[in-house]
Amino acid sequence: MTTTANEPAIAARGLTKSYGAKQVLGGIDLTVPPGTVFSLLGPNGAGKTTVVKILSTLITADAGELSVGGHDLATDPRAVRAAIGVTGQFSAVDGLITGEENMLLMADLHHLPRAEGRRTAAGLLERFDLVEAAKKPAATYSGGMRRRLDIAMTLVGGPRIIFLDEPTTGLDPRSRHSMWGIIRQLVSDGVTVFLTTQYLAEADELADRIAVLHDGGIAAEGTAEELKRLVPGGHIRLRFTDPAAYQAAATALREVSRDDEALSLRIPSDGSQRELRSVLDWLDAAGVEADELTVHTPDLDDVFFALTGGTGTPDQTTETAR
Repeated sequence: MTTTANEPAIAARGLTKSYGAKQVLGGIDLTVPPGTVFSLLGPNGAGKTTVVKILSTLITADAGELSVGGHDLATDPRAVRAAIGVTGQFSAVDGLITGEENMLLMADLHHLPRAEGRRTAAGLLERFDLVEAAKKPAATYSGGMRRRLDIAMTLVGGPRIIFLDEPTTGLDPRSRHSMWGIIRQLVSDGVTVFLTTQYLAEADELADRIAVLHDGGIAAEGTAEELKRLVPGGHIRLRFTDPAAYQAAATALREVSRDDEALSLRIPSDGSQRELRSVLDWLDAAGVEADELTVHTPDLDDVFFALTGGTGTPDQTTETAR
C-alpha cells in the first residue's frame, strides 16, 4: 500500500505519550499532505523529537491513530520503516570510515544488490557534492559535509517520507542555506519532509505548514502567513516627502499613528491583501500619493513567543518587513 495523492503522507489523531507521571504529548492531531514540508516548532523539551521517534517507529505511542505512508503504525510498522528515512539531531555518520564506505554500508543494510548499491551510492555522492571527499574518512569532513552525507545515507533506500530532526543545528549560515536547497530539491522530487527546527527563519523559509507544540498540545497550526496574522502589531506604513500630502492623509485616515517629524503614518493592519488594497484604493480616490508604502507583519519569533510564553527558543535575527 502506498500513499495516493489524496491520502495524507502522515496522519495522527489523538497522539499521546507519557514518561511515568509526566505527559509529553496530550493527544495531538497532525496531517501532512504528500510532497510538502511540514515543520514542527516548540520550546526545548516540548516533545518534538518524541513525535519524530513515534512516527518513525523508534518508540511506541501510548494512544492514537497513526498512519505514515498509508500504513498503520500499530499493525504494520515494518511497512512504515520501508517507506521512510530519518535524519536525527545527531549524525549517524561513522567517522572512522570514508564517505563512500558509509554509503555502501547503508546500501548493504537496505539489502541492495552489490552493483545497484554502488550505483546508488555514486549517484548520491555526486548529487550532494561529495565526490571529491568520498575516499576520505568522514571524521575529516566539515559539519556541513557530514550533514549532507547524513542525508545522502538516509536517501539510499529511496524513501518517500523523510523525518529531519533539527538537521541544521550547529551549522554555519552558508551550510544552513545549502541544506535548505537540498530540502527544496527533495520536495520538488515529490518527497514529503517532516522537519523539526530551532531556527524560526528556517521554518518560515521552507515549510508549507507549521505547527507549534507547547504544553503537550498543538498551540496553533497553519501556513507561516496565517500564523503571523494571529499576533497583533501588524501595520501599513506610509511615508511622505510632501508635507501637504502628509497632512491630507493624516486628516482623512482614521486610527492612524502620526510621526510628524518623519512625515509618516502607521495604519493598523493584519497584512492581508484585502486591507492593503483598501489603503491603495483610498489613496487613489483622494488623489494622495505616498512616496513609500511598506507592510510590516509580525514574524515567527513573535508568534512563537506569543504561543509559548517566550520560552525555549534561541535568539533569532529575522526580517519583519514584507
